[in-house]
Amino acid sequence: MKLAALFSGGKDSAYAMYKAMNHHEISCLIAIVSQNPESYMFHTPNIGLTEIQAESIGIPLLTVKTKGEKEKELTDLKNALKHAKKLFSIKGVVTGAIESVYQATRIQKICDELGLWVFNPLWQKDQVELLNELLENKFEVIIAGVFAYPFDKSWLGRRLDKDMIKELISLKEKYKINPTGEGGELESFVTYAPFFKKKIEIKKASVSYSNYSGVYKIEEAVLK
Repeated sequence: MKLAALFSGGKDSAYAMYKAMNHHEISCLIAIVSQNPESYMFHTPNIGLTEIQAESIGIPLLTVKTKGEKEKELTDLKNALKHAKKLFSIKGVVTGAIESVYQATRIQKICDELGLWVFNPLWQKDQVELLNELLENKFEVIIAGVFAYPFDKSWLGRRLDKDMIKELISLKEKYKINPTGEGGELESFVTYAPFFKKKIEIKKASVSYSNYSGVYKIEEAVLK
Protein backbone atom coordinates (compact mmCIF):
# COMPACT_ATOMS: atom_id res chain seq x y z
CA MET A 1 0.00 0.00 0.00
CA LYS A 2 1.23 3.50 -0.80
CA LEU A 3 1.65 5.57 2.35
CA ALA A 4 2.78 9.07 3.26
CA ALA A 5 4.98 9.32 6.36
CA LEU A 6 4.38 12.20 8.74
CA PHE A 7 8.05 13.01 9.22
CA SER A 8 9.57 15.39 11.77
CA GLY A 9 13.18 14.22 11.54
CA GLY A 10 12.95 12.80 15.05
CA LYS A 11 13.37 9.21 16.20
CA ASP A 12 9.69 8.24 16.54
CA SER A 13 8.58 9.30 13.06
CA ALA A 14 11.74 7.75 11.57
CA TYR A 15 11.32 4.44 13.40
CA ALA A 16 7.61 4.24 12.55
CA MET A 17 8.53 4.77 8.92
CA TYR A 18 11.20 2.05 9.15
CA LYS A 19 8.65 -0.43 10.49
CA ALA A 20 6.09 0.56 7.86
CA MET A 21 8.64 -0.02 5.09
CA ASN A 22 8.59 -3.74 5.89
CA HIS A 23 5.08 -4.04 4.48
CA HIS A 24 4.27 -0.86 2.55
CA GLU A 25 5.66 1.63 0.06
CA ILE A 26 6.50 5.07 1.46
CA SER A 27 5.63 7.35 -1.46
CA CYS A 28 6.40 10.67 0.22
CA LEU A 29 7.36 12.37 3.47
CA ILE A 30 5.28 15.18 4.93
CA ALA A 31 6.93 17.74 7.22
CA ILE A 32 4.78 20.34 8.94
CA VAL A 33 6.89 23.40 9.73
CA SER A 34 5.29 25.26 12.62
CA GLN A 35 6.08 28.87 13.43
CA ASN A 36 4.98 28.13 16.99
CA PRO A 37 7.79 26.44 18.97
CA GLU A 38 5.16 25.25 21.47
CA SER A 39 2.91 23.60 18.89
CA TYR A 40 0.48 21.08 20.38
CA MET A 41 0.74 18.85 17.32
CA PHE A 42 4.11 19.19 15.66
CA HIS A 43 7.80 18.71 16.45
CA THR A 44 9.76 21.95 15.88
CA PRO A 45 13.53 21.68 16.68
CA ASN A 46 15.53 21.42 13.43
CA ILE A 47 12.40 20.73 11.39
CA GLY A 48 14.03 22.54 8.45
CA LEU A 49 16.63 19.77 8.24
CA THR A 50 14.04 17.25 7.12
CA GLU A 51 15.19 18.39 3.66
CA ILE A 52 18.68 16.92 4.06
CA GLN A 53 17.21 13.80 5.68
CA ALA A 54 14.84 13.35 2.73
CA GLU A 55 17.78 13.76 0.36
CA SER A 56 19.61 10.96 2.16
CA ILE A 57 16.50 8.75 2.19
CA GLY A 58 15.71 9.41 -1.47
CA ILE A 59 11.95 9.93 -1.01
CA PRO A 60 10.09 13.14 -2.03
CA LEU A 61 9.37 15.59 0.78
CA LEU A 62 6.28 17.78 1.01
CA THR A 63 6.89 20.72 3.34
CA VAL A 64 3.89 22.67 4.63
CA LYS A 65 4.11 25.74 6.83
CA THR A 66 1.67 26.49 9.63
CA LYS A 67 1.34 29.30 12.16
CA GLY A 68 0.92 26.58 14.76
CA GLU A 69 -2.31 27.89 16.26
CA LYS A 70 -4.07 25.23 18.34
CA GLU A 71 -6.62 23.29 16.29
CA LYS A 72 -6.20 25.66 13.29
CA GLU A 73 -2.89 23.94 12.48
CA LEU A 74 -4.94 20.82 11.72
CA THR A 75 -6.32 22.50 8.62
CA ASP A 76 -2.77 22.86 7.32
CA LEU A 77 -2.15 19.17 7.98
CA LYS A 78 -5.37 18.25 6.18
CA ASN A 79 -4.36 20.32 3.16
CA ALA A 80 -0.94 18.62 3.11
CA LEU A 81 -2.55 15.18 3.13
CA LYS A 82 -4.98 16.21 0.38
CA HIS A 83 -2.02 17.32 -1.73
CA ALA A 84 -0.13 14.08 -1.07
CA LYS A 85 -3.19 12.03 -1.98
CA LYS A 86 -3.54 13.87 -5.28
CA LEU A 87 0.17 13.93 -6.13
CA PHE A 88 1.26 10.45 -5.01
CA SER A 89 -2.02 8.48 -4.90
CA ILE A 90 -1.42 7.54 -1.26
CA LYS A 91 -3.93 5.27 0.47
CA GLY A 92 -2.81 5.92 4.03
CA VAL A 93 -0.52 7.68 6.49
CA VAL A 94 2.09 6.38 8.94
CA THR A 95 2.68 8.28 12.19
CA GLY A 96 5.11 7.98 15.09
CA ALA A 97 2.44 8.36 17.78
CA ILE A 98 3.13 6.32 20.91
CA GLU A 99 0.72 7.52 23.60
CA SER A 100 -0.54 10.97 22.62
CA VAL A 101 -4.31 10.59 22.31
CA TYR A 102 -4.50 14.30 21.45
CA GLN A 103 -2.38 13.80 18.32
CA ALA A 104 -3.66 10.36 17.34
CA THR A 105 -7.37 11.22 17.48
CA ARG A 106 -6.94 14.40 15.45
CA ILE A 107 -4.90 12.70 12.75
CA GLN A 108 -7.45 9.85 12.66
CA LYS A 109 -10.34 12.31 12.23
CA ILE A 110 -8.63 14.10 9.34
CA CYS A 111 -7.76 10.83 7.62
CA ASP A 112 -11.31 9.52 8.06
CA GLU A 113 -12.57 12.63 6.27
CA LEU A 114 -10.08 12.06 3.43
CA GLY A 115 -10.63 8.33 3.17
CA LEU A 116 -7.08 7.50 4.28
CA TRP A 117 -5.92 4.62 6.48
CA VAL A 118 -3.82 5.51 9.55
CA PHE A 119 -0.95 3.25 10.58
CA ASN A 120 0.54 3.82 14.06
CA PRO A 121 3.17 1.05 14.37
CA LEU A 122 4.53 2.39 17.67
CA TRP A 123 1.17 2.85 19.42
CA GLN A 124 1.31 1.78 23.10
CA LYS A 125 4.79 0.34 22.61
CA ASP A 126 6.97 0.06 25.72
CA GLN A 127 9.13 3.17 25.57
CA VAL A 128 12.34 1.66 26.94
CA GLU A 129 11.97 -1.23 24.51
CA LEU A 130 11.59 1.29 21.68
CA LEU A 131 14.83 3.07 22.65
CA ASN A 132 16.72 -0.22 22.76
CA GLU A 133 15.34 -1.21 19.37
CA LEU A 134 16.63 2.04 17.90
CA LEU A 135 20.15 1.09 18.94
CA GLU A 136 19.74 -2.53 17.83
CA ASN A 137 18.69 -1.30 14.39
CA LYS A 138 21.65 1.08 14.11
CA PHE A 139 19.71 4.34 14.35
CA GLU A 140 21.88 7.30 15.29
CA VAL A 141 19.92 9.84 17.30
CA ILE A 142 20.79 13.03 19.15
CA ILE A 143 18.78 15.05 21.67
CA ALA A 144 17.64 18.22 19.89
CA GLY A 145 15.49 19.75 22.60
CA VAL A 146 14.70 19.51 26.31
CA PHE A 147 11.57 21.00 27.82
CA ALA A 148 11.15 19.75 31.39
CA TYR A 149 12.83 19.25 34.75
CA PRO A 150 15.29 17.58 35.42
CA PHE A 151 16.87 17.87 31.95
CA ASP A 152 19.77 20.30 32.03
CA LYS A 153 21.89 21.86 29.28
CA SER A 154 24.24 18.85 29.13
CA TRP A 155 21.52 16.78 27.43
CA LEU A 156 21.45 18.95 24.33
CA GLY A 157 23.36 17.37 21.45
CA ARG A 158 23.92 14.11 23.35
CA ARG A 159 23.81 10.91 21.33
CA LEU A 160 21.44 8.11 22.27
CA ASP A 161 23.37 5.15 23.69
CA LYS A 162 23.03 2.45 26.36
CA ASP A 163 24.16 4.79 29.13
CA MET A 164 21.55 7.37 28.17
CA ILE A 165 18.81 4.72 28.21
CA LYS A 166 19.86 3.65 31.73
CA GLU A 167 19.74 7.29 32.81
CA LEU A 168 16.28 7.78 31.29
CA ILE A 169 15.01 4.67 33.10
CA SER A 170 16.28 6.13 36.37
CA LEU A 171 14.60 9.48 35.66
CA LYS A 172 11.37 7.70 34.78
CA GLU A 173 11.37 5.95 38.16
CA LYS A 174 12.26 9.11 40.05
CA TYR A 175 10.33 11.83 38.20
CA LYS A 176 7.76 9.89 36.12
CA ILE A 177 9.11 11.27 32.84
CA ASN A 178 8.46 9.54 29.53
CA PRO A 179 11.75 7.92 28.44
CA THR A 180 11.03 8.68 24.78
CA GLY A 181 9.93 12.24 25.54
CA GLU A 182 6.36 11.42 24.51
CA GLY A 183 5.11 13.87 27.13
CA GLY A 184 7.02 16.71 25.49
CA GLU A 185 10.08 16.36 27.73
CA LEU A 186 12.53 15.68 24.89
CA GLU A 187 12.85 16.11 21.13
CA SER A 188 15.35 14.30 18.92
CA PHE A 189 17.03 14.37 15.52
CA VAL A 190 18.07 11.33 13.48
CA THR A 191 21.47 11.58 11.81
CA TYR A 192 21.35 8.02 10.45
CA ALA A 193 18.81 5.23 9.98
CA PRO A 194 19.01 1.93 8.04
CA PHE A 195 17.10 3.48 5.14
CA PHE A 196 19.45 6.49 4.84
CA LYS A 197 21.86 6.28 1.92
CA LYS A 198 24.34 8.60 3.68
CA LYS A 199 24.92 9.72 7.25
CA ILE A 200 24.32 13.30 8.30
CA GLU A 201 27.38 15.00 9.72
CA ILE A 202 26.75 18.05 11.90
CA LYS A 203 29.35 20.70 11.11
CA LYS A 204 28.04 23.55 13.23
CA ALA A 205 25.45 23.85 15.99
CA SER A 206 24.47 26.18 18.81
CA VAL A 207 22.72 25.69 22.14
CA SER A 208 20.13 27.93 23.77
CA TYR A 209 18.98 26.96 27.25
CA SER A 210 17.15 28.52 30.18
CA ASN A 211 15.11 27.17 33.09
CA TYR A 212 15.03 23.50 32.00
CA SER A 213 14.12 24.36 28.43
CA GLY A 214 16.52 24.46 25.51
CA VAL A 215 17.27 23.61 21.90
CA TYR A 216 20.27 22.19 20.08
CA LYS A 217 20.07 24.12 16.81
CA ILE A 218 21.89 22.53 13.90
CA GLU A 219 23.21 25.38 11.79
CA GLU A 220 25.23 23.42 9.24
CA ALA A 221 25.01 19.77 8.23
CA VAL A 222 26.27 17.71 5.28
CA LEU A 223 25.80 14.21 3.93
CA LYS A 224 28.89 12.02 4.12
